[in-house]
Amino acid sequence: MKKIKASVKFTILAVILIAVFCIALTPVTFQNDTYYTIKVGEHIAKYGIDYQDPFSWHEDLGYTYPHWGYDLITYFIYNAFGFTGIYVATCILSVILGITIYLVNTKLAKNQIFSFLITIGVMYVIRGYITARVQLVTFILFILTIYFIEKFIENKKKRYVVGLITIPIIIANIHVAVFPFYFVLYLPYIAEYLINLLADTIIYRKIKMLLLKIKIDYYKEKEGKEDKLEKLQKEKKELEDEVDKVKIKRTKELQNPYKIKMTKNSNVKWLILIMIICLLTGFLTPLGDAPYTYLQKTMQGNTTQNINEHSPMTLSNDTDAMCMIIMFLAVLVFTKSKIRLSDLFMLGGLCYLMLESRRQITMFAIICSVILNRLVLQLIQNYTAKKEQQVVEKLTHVIGIIVITAGMLGLSYYLGKDKLDDTYVDETSYPVQACDFILENIDLGTARFYNEYNYGSYMLFRGIPVFIDSRADLYAPEFSGKEEDIFSDFIDASSIGKFYGDIFEKYNITHIIAFENSKVNMLITKTKDPQYKELYKDDYFIIYEIQKKEG
Repeated sequence: MKKIKASVKFTILAVILIAVFCIALTPVTFQNDTYYTIKVGEHIAKYGIDYQDPFSWHEDLGYTYPHWGYDLITYFIYNAFGFTGIYVATCILSVILGITIYLVNTKLAKNQIFSFLITIGVMYVIRGYITARVQLVTFILFILTIYFIEKFIENKKKRYVVGLITIPIIIANIHVAVFPFYFVLYLPYIAEYLINLLADTIIYRKIKMLLLKIKIDYYKEKEGKEDKLEKLQKEKKELEDEVDKVKIKRTKELQNPYKIKMTKNSNVKWLILIMIICLLTGFLTPLGDAPYTYLQKTMQGNTTQNINEHSPMTLSNDTDAMCMIIMFLAVLVFTKSKIRLSDLFMLGGLCYLMLESRRQITMFAIICSVILNRLVLQLIQNYTAKKEQQVVEKLTHVIGIIVITAGMLGLSYYLGKDKLDDTYVDETSYPVQACDFILENIDLGTARFYNEYNYGSYMLFRGIPVFIDSRADLYAPEFSGKEEDIFSDFIDASSIGKFYGDIFEKYNITHIIAFENSKVNMLITKTKDPQYKELYKDDYFIIYEIQKKEG
């Protein structure tokens, strides 16, 4: 009873401290996606999903509404509680994610202390992605997917099947872009199962055995072929003995492998059936075939090549990723820890995805936390469960609780103190006062603003039609249904890859809003072009009206 009480105490303590830490990591200031999310949700609430974008002044842009469910919920929260409600909801989701990572680790790796430490580490690594965006929900769903898969393989209970089928339905309606990634999580388990099947099936011997059986059956019906039949039967017996020896040898090798452990679990064949069923859940959404086509269209375009979080990772510039990779390599190379084949596939696959796209560091950290926990647990197998429990008991004594609590509260305060004076809207990043000026002084019915990518979402949130915003795919021809590549034209104008004046003329731009230090504004200021009449200027933004050329 004492052990159980100590374990429960530690869990309660860990959950509280993880919650405090997650709240400390949650930023007060919103990112650009939050603003269009609110506005899209409002549009859906009023008009439904009409597959047309209502926020840009470009005409007839087709819009997929890729996370319509999340947009709608976010709008309802904002409508009821304002920005404070969205911030509180983000804190809650952050806390749920942290606690879920901890509980999944304790259930699968059977280690409370390291599960707590690893959870703190994971949340720190993904701190830059904790924000009021739909990805925070999908992080929770993906770690739960790993838990359901592992538990189903272990005991094949129906409740895990329900969970596995429910998750892709939710994803198809709140974050359609990551729907295919859900099935990536199945592949390591299926690959290990198939490799085990091949290992058990000695193919060339099976073929030889089949041929021998055919020959034996043939000569049984022939008279005077007793010698030939006896020879074939003897050969068959020798082959069977040889196969048995090979199987015994392989069984011994699997029981004590050098580094990679392979386990054949017949429940995986049912997991394959579940995955096939889940593939059909993509149709349970009002978005048509978007769960199956959205990611493909995104990869065909050039938006991912020009957005920072989609760009390939440079390890020398990312200390967190470098440390995680070194940690895994150190444990695998310099210790006697052995890794499951499915874990090796998962680790390698997610590492590759992380190097291809820096945003996938989140998936690497969250999913691979369970793998790291298992490897670390092997390192401490010399310590019995009793000794580990003794550590838990000491940590849950008054002094232990005080020390851990003080340490975590201190760390949480250190990471969160800079956010104490933050506001929901950062006026250095978003044109708050400039939008006030626009709404008071410019006719939006005739104006066609050129704006930049990062603050377009805030402008449409304020009701100002935009040239572009952070819904990058909307402005690519793969999604917009238009011949013009609006996204590429923006990249060319903002980077001065082409003369911005030609692009402004192409789209009949009437007004420009730009960062004070943007390339476009610096060139306009340097050249003193009289075509651009300054209407407004503050410390961060400037607005021009383009004068029509005479003649």
